[in-house]
Amino acid sequence: MISPYVYYFGSVRQILGMQFLSSIIRMIILLCYLLIMGSASAGEVDSLRIDGLRWKFEGKAQSYSSPVIFQDKIYVGSEDHFLYALYLETGKIAWKFKTAGAVNSSPVVFGQRIYFGSMDGYYYALDAHTGKLVWKFKTGGEHKIGRNGLWGMQPYMFYMEDPFDFFISSPIAQDDGVSKTIYFGSSDGNLYALDADNGNLRWKYLTGAAIRTTPLQYEGNIYIGSWNQYVYAIDAQSGNLHWKFKTKSDDENHLLEGIQASISAANGMVFIGSRDGYLYALDAKKGDLAWQYSTWPSWITTTSVDRKGNIFLTSSDSRLLVGLDAATGTEKLKYQTKGYNFSSVLIDEDKLYIGDFTGKLHVLNSITGNCMTFFETDGRKENEKRLLNPDGILEFQYLLDKRDPSLYATTVDILKLVQQLDPIIGKPIIKDHILYLNTANGRLYALTLHNH
Repeated sequence: MISPYVYYFGSVRQILGMQFLSSIIRMIILLCYLLIMGSASAGEVDSLRIDGLRWKFEGKAQSYSSPVIFQDKIYVGSEDHFLYALYLETGKIAWKFKTAGAVNSSPVVFGQRIYFGSMDGYYYALDAHTGKLVWKFKTGGEHKIGRNGLWGMQPYMFYMEDPFDFFISSPIAQDDGVSKTIYFGSSDGNLYALDADNGNLRWKYLTGAAIRTTPLQYEGNIYIGSWNQYVYAIDAQSGNLHWKFKTKSDDENHLLEGIQASISAANGMVFIGSRDGYLYALDAKKGDLAWQYSTWPSWITTTSVDRKGNIFLTSSDSRLLVGLDAATGTEKLKYQTKGYNFSSVLIDEDKLYIGDFTGKLHVLNSITGNCMTFFETDGRKENEKRLLNPDGILEFQYLLDKRDPSLYATTVDILKLVQQLDPIIGKPIIKDHILYLNTANGRLYALTLHNH
């Protein structure tokens, strides 16, 4: 017979044990909840969804322009020589303006006007509402980057255009309270400053080689990169040179040289990505090197900064998106896409949007670097099995087949194949939870975004 005391104390131990176990379970549940909420807080974009197509504009030619939005319209340039103004709601054409060359700069809206450049050698100011010409300014002429035997390709005696020279310099606008100025670079080697109202020349500065970068206005200077490997800091008012900094040269093949990426700035420093494979962080006032980061032997194609002291760069052959601490250059994020990256990163709160050469848009958490959703162009969906390797990666050697890799014609032919994927080269833009995405085949998508 069991003693009542033994039964009592045994029951108490059982009850206490159950209560203790229940407390542990409650603690575990609470910890899991906190971890989940913390993860959601740090990575809110994990719930993002690209929900569907609102409309799609089918252009008639290739397009490397990044779209801009003003009021009820979105504007984008095309290789068919037109600048298009489309209604945001429907994607229908509001108006279009024809130039005499490809419009492969990205437009900028300033006041009630839209400014852009064309391969015809003119920069234009139009009424943003009607598309009527206000003024145009003639540069010394626009042309593709190139040379005989480009990058050591054959036949060496032939002049070859750079097949990755997609853009000319895009204009920026500045109102300092005294004057309104438009700045842009040109293939003629000049940085131009024009009166925004009438297009009259305020000043110009000759760098000596073609300019592809979009100017950056920062702390009273205009910063620009030139194909002669130099970065220039030029006084925004006078056009006088403050300093210049030389990136690396490739005297043998001229492959790993030249500045194509536009310049970014934060915290008293400017950031220059070069085709030499390096990102340079320079003191904005003096031009002294603070630190550098290498993706060699891949070109650095774009740079972008956020409001938290981070800089993001993209690279070509290594297919990287890298996030760095802007003050120190410490690597904080690294993500590899499936193809070359020429699209500037769109930073939207804690989300990063980057398009690649395979026609895929990746949306990342800017803190963790995780890819939470994506969008594929029509061209990619139709051609990825034929043009991408078994891992879904764009690979030159995979497409080479029996072609001679030393011939310039081979590179041109392969890029024609790649074009069928409908690469994403322009920077996307978001307004009112709608993502607008321009692609190299001239398709402009309007896609609905949903956060949960």
